[in-house]
Amino acid sequence: MTRLFALVGVVYQSAAAIILIFLLGRVLSPLAYAKFSLTLASSQLLSVLMFEWLQLAGVRFLAAAREEDAARLRSSLFAAALASAIVLLVIGGLAAAVVTPISASVGLTGLALAVAQGATDLHFMVVRVSNRLGAAAFLLILRATLMVGGATAGAWLYGTANAALVGMLAAQIASLFAGQLLHPHVLRSVARPALLEDWSGFARYGMLAAGASVLHLSVPVSIRFVVVSALGDAAPAVTAGFSMAIDLLQRPFAVLVAAIHTVNYPEVVHQFERGSANDARAAVAHLLDFIMCATMVMLGGLIGFLPDAGQLFVPPSILASFLQSSTAATCFYFMHCHLQSTLAIVPHLTKSAMRLVVVALCQLLLVLAVAVPTQAMTAAPTYVLISAIVATGVVIVLASGPMLRFGAAPRWGLVAASVAAGAFIATFSAISSPSVVWLMLKIAIAAAIVALLAWKGRFLEAASASRAVV
Repeated sequence: MTRLFALVGVVYQSAAAIILIFLLGRVLSPLAYAKFSLTLASSQLLSVLMFEWLQLAGVRFLAAAREEDAARLRSSLFAAALASAIVLLVIGGLAAAVVTPISASVGLTGLALAVAQGATDLHFMVVRVSNRLGAAAFLLILRATLMVGGATAGAWLYGTANAALVGMLAAQIASLFAGQLLHPHVLRSVARPALLEDWSGFARYGMLAAGASVLHLSVPVSIRFVVVSALGDAAPAVTAGFSMAIDLLQRPFAVLVAAIHTVNYPEVVHQFERGSANDARAAVAHLLDFIMCATMVMLGGLIGFLPDAGQLFVPPSILASFLQSSTAATCFYFMHCHLQSTLAIVPHLTKSAMRLVVVALCQLLLVLAVAVPTQAMTAAPTYVLISAIVATGVVIVLASGPMLRFGAAPRWGLVAASVAAGAFIATFSAISSPSVVWLMLKIAIAAAIVALLAWKGRFLEAASASRAVV
């Protein structure tokens, strides 16, 4: 039941992110929304740049650490987080004054948001690896609720991108305090030699792995810059519709995959470090089952229901450009999440962080190499996204070696059933919903398909108990 609650929390987070984007799209003007979108994307990139290395190292080292070592590692992690926050605020504050697309006040708010998000994510990660999966899920749900309320309230009261970002900042800080009250972490003094040794271990693996995450996150940000800089203020409706599509479709996949990792990855690390080779392969295969099946059904669901969601929530002035970009954005993020998360499982386990960096850099360079000329020739965001899909697919083929050599195979019958289910749900996009009854019927059919696959896949059970023949 705890795993089920964690997954319900993921669905709630994903829904909250979608609702927030739609709400801000209606409350803010197209130009203000585009500024908010760009600032938020940049803030998330900075948060990943400065804190992701600690999260990755924390999960990798804490999940298999014994109690005494775990207490020392937690203290070392938060000490390193404080140092990263100071560096980010000092250097980022100077940079915010000279970044022309974003005003200084908005840039500083984005910096503060990056620090708050990094600290909160690190705290929630420690809660999870402390065998408090239920508490971690509750905190994620609480933060999602506060984020929607804070950002919407700020945008509604003041109508600016900065006000919406301040609302999100307040929500992050409140979530951090709530997490400390629910699951307080008592930090202790760590001797300098031990602290430096821990930091060295974190850096050797975490910084390279985080560098790969930054490069992967830079891909959609770069696509956004390519399109927005080319279109500029001359086509604000097209820019806003494209920005909403690329914002909206990033979060469902990212949140879903992150939650699946939250539920299963600590067990994978434990089996890899302390179990046999067969146990490790079984745990990885179980994780592959979950990720591949869930993302394929989500791909079909997003394609199938985006037209209905757009009619209900997207402002009419940007609806056409949103619908033109949404399907391509969905497919791009589907490919992107598998390159960033699925194929990276084995390199993370073996701490082959340099390989992760090389793969991410190849994706960024190849996507830019095709996106820039495509935008120049077509001036159409949809074709830019399609070119990014093709480039990412090429990198996926070239980067699949470690996973194949590891020998962890998903249940292909279950994967095929998920592909068929996703394709069937995607056809709902061709069926209009003249009434609420029709829309609810489509939702009920999709939910029944998802429930059947979840029951058949037995995803909420341990790896050893769920590998029934399908």
